[in-house]
Amino acid sequence: QVQLVESGGGLVQPGGSLRLSCAASGSIFNIYAMGWYRQAPGKQRELVAVIPSSGITNYADSVKGRFTITRDNAKNTVALQMNSLKPEDTAVYYCNAHLRRFFGDNTYDYWGQGTQVTVSS
Repeated sequence: QVQLVESGGGLVQPGGSLRLSCAASGSIFNIYAMGWYRQAPGKQRELVAVIPSSGITNYADSVKGRFTITRDNAKNTVALQMNSLKPEDTAVYYCNAHLRRFFGDNTYDYWGQGTQVTVSS
């Protein structure tokens, strides 16, 4: 089995910063991409940032210049540094890993349990 465990959410004032972390563990042959998604109440889950094994990052337009995604391939971890947070960043943030569990396996998406980020004064 594969598990993704997130940490780092919480309550922060507008303009503040938070850092989310996610660690993948279990039967993992190769992780092709790791990323962060978020879902606000009443809205669909949306991509925040993704980083494939190549290290070439991709961000949602709404977070460009404020959020930074990093990855440690050796440790199967991904982090999201969030600066200049806005109330509209309030959401449950989910870690995602697109991976293969063993040689010859299909690729699958795995998700963390989600961590709440609330930006409010």
